Amino acid sequence: MKIILLGAPGAGKGTQAEKISEALNIPQISTGNIIREALKSGSEVGLKAKEFIESGRLVPDEVVIDIIKDRIAKDDCANGFILDGFPRTIAQAEALDSMGISIDRVLDINVADEVIASRLSGRRVCEACGSSYHIEFKKPAVDGVCDKCGGTLIQRKDDHPDTVADRLKVYHEQTEPLKEYYKNKGKLRVVEGQDSVEQTTYLTFCALED
Repeated sequence: MKIILLGAPGAGKGTQAEKISEALNIPQISTGNIIREALKSGSEVGLKAKEFIESGRLVPDEVVIDIIKDRIAKDDCANGFILDGFPRTIAQAEALDSMGISIDRVLDINVADEVIASRLSGRRVCEACGSSYHIEFKKPAVDGVCDKCGGTLIQRKDDHPDTVADRLKVYHEQTEPLKEYYKNKGKLRVVEGQDSVEQTTYLTFCALED
C-alpha cells in the first residue's frame, strides 16, 4: 500500500507513520531522514543537496524529487511505503504523479494550530537517527536518550515557539492546498487528531480501511 501523510508540523504524522509502518511492514520514508542519509552516503543526489544546505538555502524540488525517486526504487518499497514530508507542494505532487506512482491513500492528520504550538515546545528529536519524542506524550525510557540508537535528544531550533508561527504559515500557504488536490482524486481521508496517540492511531487505521 502506498500512502502519503499530510498534516501541519507537530500534527503527529511521524508517530502515525511509525504505527502504519509496523502494522503493514512497509518503510516510513521521511524526507528529512532521506536527505541526511544521502549526505552521509555521498551519493550524487546527496552531494547536490549538500551544496544547498551548506549555503543555507532550501533544497530545490528537482533535487528532493530525485532523492525520493532513488529511495522508492529500493527493494523494501516493493510492497508499498509511507511518504512523510513529501510532497510539500502541488508541484512536488505533480512530479510524483509523473513518475507513474499510484498512491492508494492520502491521510491528513488535522490538528488545530494552537494545539500544535503547545506540542512542538515539548518535542525532542534524536540528533543521530532523527527519531521523535515528547517530554509529556512520548517519553524515552531514559530522559534525554534515544530508545532506538542511544543518541542524544535535543530540541530543534524550528520547534522553538518563536519559529512555530512561521512554520505553520508556510504549511497553510504551500502544503495545505494538497488536501484539495488529493480530494479531487478521491484519495484523501481526514483524521481528526485526538489528545491521545492511541485514539488518533485508531482513527488513522479506520481511515486506511475506509
